[in-house]
Amino acid sequence: MNEALLNNQVIVYILSESILLGLLFIAFVITAGMLKSWDFGSFSQKQFTLERRAYLVMTILIFVFAVKFFLVLYFVFAIDNLSVLVPKTMCAAGVISANDYGMYLLFFKLVILFFLLLWMALNRYDLQARDYPVFRVKSWLFVLIFIMVAVEMWLGLAYFSHIDMLEPVNCCSTLYGQLEGANPLPLGLDITKLLILFYLLFVVLAGAMFSAQKILSIVASILFVVIAYYAVVYFFGTYVYELPTHNCPFCMLQKEYYFVGYLLWGTLFIGVYLSLVSSVMEIYLKIERRKEKMAALILLSIFVLLCTAYVGVYYLRNGVFL
Repeated sequence: MNEALLNNQVIVYILSESILLGLLFIAFVITAGMLKSWDFGSFSQKQFTLERRAYLVMTILIFVFAVKFFLVLYFVFAIDNLSVLVPKTMCAAGVISANDYGMYLLFFKLVILFFLLLWMALNRYDLQARDYPVFRVKSWLFVLIFIMVAVEMWLGLAYFSHIDMLEPVNCCSTLYGQLEGANPLPLGLDITKLLILFYLLFVVLAGAMFSAQKILSIVASILFVVIAYYAVVYFFGTYVYELPTHNCPFCMLQKEYYFVGYLLWGTLFIGVYLSLVSSVMEIYLKIERRKEKMAALILLSIFVLLCTAYVGVYYLRNGVFL
């Protein structure tokens, strides 16, 4: 058996994911039956039974959403702990790139969180309406979520079972550094243009949310999260590390940097998730989602201000930029 699978953190992670998948399988079986027989206009005993089962599915999904959120953080913690066992790694960056499954697994986790959040928003609207107008939509969305979680479970097992604890892997300096002068930024951007796009997209996104431009808000959210990732890795992150050559999205999650990475990435992704969810809900349901948009704007503002503060504080302390 691969040594990584015997690590305590990995065992806890796999066991937790297995329990959640088991709960989701129960909910999936119930949902399949409800989709076949659901008729809210009926007053039969069968329909009342289905409605009680719908509450059971809802309870399971709310529990899974809460645990999944913390398991993403625990997953990063687990692979960060593996960095002391895998040769030549200093943080989670090298471990996540130790085989071809790691980045796909992380991507699936982030996408699943978005769909779970969308399901939560649809479910809340469904309950408030009292006649379950989007019951079938949210049920089919859950079917998609279940399939994705099953794929995520397979990716997780494949990832941890294929980590070679003897083979050296690339460290974050190699993975994210500018080797041989190559430009790691997309579309041939330089740092100046990257920062202009970063702040410009934030303003556009905020304006789109305030003016209820839903399509523009979706496009701006997707572009902003991509540009923000590169901006943090190749500019703002260097001020977190106070080292111009240190480009890594994972090291800032460590205690040496006061775990600020969790706050940075958390405000970015949750803010973008809420922006996308509110826009999708407004397009589909034709109703205003002010609370979600305001929460998204607050979180993204915190993210932008925190990034900017690191640069400003460094300049005030040292009188120069990196």
